[in-house]
Amino acid sequence: MTTSEVEIADKPSTDLLDQVIFGQGLRIKRLFFDTDLDLMLVLLTNGKVLNLKVSGFPRLKHADPAQLIAYKLEGGGVAVSWEALNEDLSLKGFIRQAAMEEAIYHLAKVA
Repeated sequence: MTTSEVEIADKPSTDLLDQVIFGQGLRIKRLFFDTDLDLMLVLLTNGKVLNLKVSGFPRLKHADPAQLIAYKLEGGGVAVSWEALNEDLSLKGFIRQAAMEEAIYHLAKVA
């Protein structure tokens, strides 16, 4: 690694999600699925739960329940992989998706 690469690598992220995830040690603890309800719950290490639609993730949408629960936490819980589905998703992506779904829900409710 060159000096400039070290300087870049050592700079703190300006991304708020990165600051929360890496600065506060936020991680995925476990996933729960209910395909009948199109529901994926992402349990976080701080006790919060992200409520997501399975259908929001194309490879997961077509998976059967056994495939969904065959996930592996990666990077200590900053990502999840499903080897059989060839799918890798990040905590950062889950947070963004949950925020988007919540915003759409509230916008549709107002209209």
